[in-house]
Amino acid sequence: MKYDPIENLLFKKNRIKFLAKMDSNSIAVFNSNDNYPVSADTTLPFEQHRDLFYLTGVNQEKTVLILATTGSEVNEFLFITKPNETMMHWEGKKLNHESAYEISGINNVFWVDDLEMKIDELMLSVTTIYVNNNEHYRANVETETREERFNKWIKNKYSKKIFKKSNPILQRLRAVKEQIEIDLIKKACSITEKGFRRILKFVKPGVWEYEIEAEFSHEFLINRSRKFAYSPIIASGNNSNVLHYIDNNQQCKKGDLLLLDVGAEYANYSSDMTRTIPVSGKFNKRQRDVYNSVLYVKNEATKLLIPGIFWKEHHKEVGKIMTSELLKLGLLDKCDIQNQTKNNPAFKKYFTHGTSHHLGLDTHDYGDINHPIEKNNVFTVEPGIYIPEEGFGIRLEDDVVVTENSNPINLMKDIPIEIEEIEYLMNLK
Repeated sequence: MKYDPIENLLFKKNRIKFLAKMDSNSIAVFNSNDNYPVSADTTLPFEQHRDLFYLTGVNQEKTVLILATTGSEVNEFLFITKPNETMMHWEGKKLNHESAYEISGINNVFWVDDLEMKIDELMLSVTTIYVNNNEHYRANVETETREERFNKWIKNKYSKKIFKKSNPILQRLRAVKEQIEIDLIKKACSITEKGFRRILKFVKPGVWEYEIEAEFSHEFLINRSRKFAYSPIIASGNNSNVLHYIDNNQQCKKGDLLLLDVGAEYANYSSDMTRTIPVSGKFNKRQRDVYNSVLYVKNEATKLLIPGIFWKEHHKEVGKIMTSELLKLGLLDKCDIQNQTKNNPAFKKYFTHGTSHHLGLDTHDYGDINHPIEKNNVFTVEPGIYIPEEGFGIRLEDDVVVTENSNPINLMKDIPIEIEEIEYLMNLK
């Protein structure tokens, strides 16, 4: 791993919180992800299942966690691959019982070959089995995962047991961050800041989008970030009107704007930043006016992220602020306002996506969007105005922590965002 070791107290706390939500005489089982194939003998780089990492800190494939409550006792069992000389020769060092304990804080570590035997043993005193599925509100999974294969197996073998879902518990738990998690996200944000400051000196007419991506990648890696937290969006000119533009293969032109939606990952935790900068180092008047409107909406939207408000209600309130700015910019008129409906507000013509999403181990992290926002939720705030007919779009995005005193903490407050600072840094010799 490239990141500093995480104190296993975090994972112990996370397991305690999950165990407290389980029925008595029950087990919950969590599986690692597969190594996903590409073609021939090639696989994608391994990515740990974020639920398993949240509960154990283990990044190794073919890992399984069982949490058990039997009578008044609670138990934790971790199963890992038994290393052999051939495996270590080809793949390098693997976890053993001692190192798995050091990472996770779990005393009961077994080889994964013993998993079925241990489950059979636990079934003698268990009535309920918690199985885990991906129930994120934006999930769109076509591949059968290791988790799903396991769920089929255990439901078939122990069909008379009561089955419950782990995901609703995890949705609530993962949404409320421990301070260690907030610090890790802040670290990811600080690496993102270094990347952004680097490219402010690099961007000029004639530079290619992929060259900018490479500059970010270099800065992330030398600061111990394993990779981008998500596919980077390096969108110049009219590309900035494509929300998830990831081709990054166009040349930046004089007078254009460049939208940068990028974030470093650190210790599996994501950051998520968007900035929009002038390729030539100076905004023109129209660009400046639209930019300042987006910045104003972002700042006001941040203030509204307070405990008790609902996610949908927050976006609705931000929409009112955005509508006012769009009127000032001449993009909407009174007729547009009169003709808008509840399901199709006028602002959606130019602000076509949501304001915020949960952030954490996933860029679009777990969190029950039908539950009120609460202290230590981490959200993005990312309004945008997209004007294809004028050849540019502007989005600005920061990552913030919801606080008890209704004064959100901006984890990206040190990343340049004001026009004057961006222009100054881009023209600094």
